[in-house]
Amino acid sequence: MTQVFEPLGKRVLYFYQVLGEMTILMGKIVYFIREAPRNIPSILTQMAIIGWDTLPVASVMAFFVGMVLALQTGVELQKYGGQNIIGAIVGHSMVRELGPVMTSFLVAGRCGSAMAAELGVMTVYEEIDALKTLDIDPVRYLAMPRFIACVICVPALVLYSDLIGIIGGALISNLHPQIFVSYATYYDSLTAALKMKEIGIGLTKSMAFGGIIALVCCYVGFATSGGARGIGQSTTRSVVLSFMLILVADYVLTRLLM
Repeated sequence: MTQVFEPLGKRVLYFYQVLGEMTILMGKIVYFIREAPRNIPSILTQMAIIGWDTLPVASVMAFFVGMVLALQTGVELQKYGGQNIIGAIVGHSMVRELGPVMTSFLVAGRCGSAMAAELGVMTVYEEIDALKTLDIDPVRYLAMPRFIACVICVPALVLYSDLIGIIGGALISNLHPQIFVSYATYYDSLTAALKMKEIGIGLTKSMAFGGIIALVCCYVGFATSGGARGIGQSTTRSVVLSFMLILVADYVLTRLLM
């Protein structure tokens, strides 16, 4: 029994250690946000990487997610003569759940992994130690700009993805012969069901998800060790942990905001 519980105890201790270190990192990031005006170039660079460079992939993802959502729900609703509400279903699904979660997954996989790998390389090759030697705090110089960029860019990408997904749903609803809902009917259903509160819920979630991605990837990058193999493991770990925490946070925020 001792051999069984000993590894479990070590894992529990490791979990609390990671939780504590991430909390400390988050506190430092919040503290250094006051230095943001001095780091505008770095923040803008990260915003271009996270936001602008992600737009093509986000467009394809959101467009086809909206199309698939409209196709599956439209065909089923047509059996009961309820296809006229397809605009409301697509709008609600994209704005409240699919838009924030899928876009955050995309940012975590595309930008978060690169973020963790970049910081991991700097840690392994002692560039982080060099910054400390020059009296430059790595959290202020590296983590804080990435955190602010994620918190700003993820909600913007979510709004864009919502719009593209709704457009994709409208095209399928109108062009599919088995569904055939006019654009006017689709728009009326969408606007009648979708309120500013729903958009606000989606943006609140996306801001939280953006913060989670930046925090996790920066922490994993700073904690990297073990050379090239460690960098690869950190990249994978950052994406997996980001996905898990996004899903947990999605449930918690959904419960709180209902």
